[in-house]
This record gives sequence, C-alpha cells and structure tokens, in this order.
Amino acid sequence: MIIVTKSDVSDAEIDHIRERIESLGMRTHLSRGERRTIIGCIGDESLLDEVPLRSLPGVESVTPVLKPYKLASREFAADRTVVRVGGRDARAEFGGRAISVIAGPCSVEGRDMLLETAREVRASGASMLRGGAFKPRTSPYAFQGLGEQALRLLVEVRAATGLPVVTEVMDTRQVDLVAEHADMLQVGARNMQNFSLLAELGRVRRPVLLKRGLSATVKELLMAAEYIMANGNHDVVLCERGIRTYETATRNTLDVAAIPVLKRESHLPVIVDPSHAGGDAELVAPLAFAAVAAGADGLIVEVHPDPERALSDGDQSLAPSSFALLMQSLDAFARAAGRTIAAPVEARAVA
Repeated sequence: MIIVTKSDVSDAEIDHIRERIESLGMRTHLSRGERRTIIGCIGDESLLDEVPLRSLPGVESVTPVLKPYKLASREFAADRTVVRVGGRDARAEFGGRAISVIAGPCSVEGRDMLLETAREVRASGASMLRGGAFKPRTSPYAFQGLGEQALRLLVEVRAATGLPVVTEVMDTRQVDLVAEHADMLQVGARNMQNFSLLAELGRVRRPVLLKRGLSATVKELLMAAEYIMANGNHDVVLCERGIRTYETATRNTLDVAAIPVLKRESHLPVIVDPSHAGGDAELVAPLAFAAVAAGADGLIVEVHPDPERALSDGDQSLAPSSFALLMQSLDAFARAAGRTIAAPVEARAVA
C-alpha cells in the first residue's frame, strides 16, 4: 500500500499518518520527491482494511501495490533512486543523469597490476575500481582469489587513486570483513538467491551491487533486491550481466530488454556487465553501446594490463588502450540517450 500526500502536507501530518499505520503493527517507508511525498506501508495490508486512510489530514490518495516486491517497486518511491558510493573524497553515483563506469580486473592478482590498472582506468574516466578478492569459480582447481590480502590491496589502491572500490562477497561470514574494506559489496550471479546472504547485506550500511542470476527472471531479481531492502539497506544497484540461453556464440545472452523493463518496474539504478554477457573482449564495446542506448545507468567492465596473462577471465578483459577507446566512444551514445558520462575522478599522487 502506498499513500501519496498532498503537496502542502506538513511534517506533523506526515508523522501522524506514519504513527497511525505503525500502531497497527506495520512498518512505513518515507520517500520525499521534488513534487510529492510517498509513504509506503509494509506488512499485512489487511490490517488497514478498517482504517479510513483517505480521511487522514494530508492524504491525497491511497493505492495498493499488487506486485510481490514492494520496496523495490517504482510506485514505492517519489523519484528514481540515486545510489552514492564512497566517502567525500572518493565518490561515485548511479541513477542520476551521468552514467558511471566501474572498471578493473576480474581478480586482484597483486599490488603492481592492481595499481597499474587503477591508474589506467581512472585516466580514461572510470568512476570506480572493481577487483575480485574471493572468486567463485566453476572449477575448484582454478584461481580462487587472494582473499583478505586482496581486500587490503584494494584499500591501498583506493587511497592512492581516489577510486571507490567494489568487490564480491560470497558468504554471510565474509560480510563484515568485506564491508570493512570495500565501498560497495557485490552479490554475484550465483548468489542472487542466497537469501541468508541477502538478508545479512540488508544489515550493513554499504551499497550493494546485485547481479542477475544466470537463469533468473526480472521478477526474481527484484525479489532478491527486496530481501536486501526489507532488512534495512535501500542502496541497491541492479546489474544485468547476461542470462543462460540456448545460444553458444556468446558466454551469456545480454538481455537488453531487461534494462527498460527494470527501469519501468523499479526505482533502483540499473547497470550492465558487457564483459560477462559476451565473454569476448571484441564484444564488450558493442554490448556497452547497446546498454547505454537502452537506458543503463552505468557499466561494469573487466580491464587487465595484460589480458593474455590474466589468472581469470582474460578472454573477456579489455587492455587499458581498448578501454580508453571504449570510454571515448561511449560519449556519443550517452548524449543520444540524453545522458552524460560521469566526470573522471581527480588524479592523486600515487605512492
């Protein structure tokens, strides 16, 4: 249930509406926009059946939310959500007019390669640095990441370059450790429906990058976001990264249609991972262009200083020079979509 207030509603009237609803055992969520304020009612809506909500001072309209996802639904927010990542000196935004690009290696392999990559992607206009510390691999014999050592390296490189960092968390036992080091926590495709992990991420005060599962529907992705939000964390960025279909020419099939569908259904920002969708470095740029044209709020791209020697996902990783060309070409697609590319992070002296 959502309650839309009148344009001249007072703070006292809003407080009264919320107190009336919460006295019945429900929770409320307030979303203030430029033109309207929405009060979302969360819980058993049958408790409101006998309450004359429209008669409460300041109420303009009352509308039931029929979708199973409430907090993530478009109706539940007065405006589109802008998720801000990082502190005052290292910040990126997703959901505004500017398109932000996350770039970096699939896995953190060492200090020198991470620092070199960060410097290169920052110079090309990336807003954030990605780098895997704990890597879920199909084979138990493949490189699994450097773990806590990689987290420390991400912190060091963030301090040197000014780029906020995002890395994947795989297990509820890792949440506090990763949150201590990273600005944004990523839920990988294989963990999209790890509901214990999602609930735990609702407890932390770090933005979450939620990747769509390999065979998940749009509804299932939004229900996964609902798990995080229902537990208190509303800073969620959705990521389309390709789904598993019958097609074998690409690693996955980029569901371009999911971008406008998600933006119609939800107020949350939507970004795209063209690297995992195509699985081929030559496909990254055209898929990125398509994503921006379809309305994506950002991209997450794999970049490695020497893809040929990458310990994971070398085939889909861009060399820094290729990433620079991608960023130069993206501007035209962004302008065609009525957007801009986020301003590059200001360079810092690198130790």
